[in-house]
Amino acid sequence: MIDPADQNLSISRQCQLLKINRSTYYYKKNPIKPIDLKLMKLIDKQYLKTPTWGSRSMRNHLLRQGYKVNRKRIQRLMRLMGLEAIYPKRRTSCPHPATRYIPIFLEI
Repeated sequence: MIDPADQNLSISRQCQLLKINRSTYYYKKNPIKPIDLKLMKLIDKQYLKTPTWGSRSMRNHLLRQGYKVNRKRIQRLMRLMGLEAIYPKRRTSCPHPATRYIPIFLEI
């Protein structure tokens, strides 16, 4: 898309024509730290055993294993891996829309 070797158009002008910010062109994503990869592996291993655990329980588990981590870090790593605790969500007792109701008329 953007050709830095182009002599006719500068990178700034090419970004302007494509309607993207120059910072988007120069952005380099930071690699994941090795300690985060190790924590992600431990979280994934424990999540397979106990999928009902959220960030708090997972943090307590890692603290018991000797890793000094806080809950927000665990939340970020679980979100990065696409993991969330399995628990009953809201509106679990709502009837299916295809359910037919028979009206009951009471005479007083």
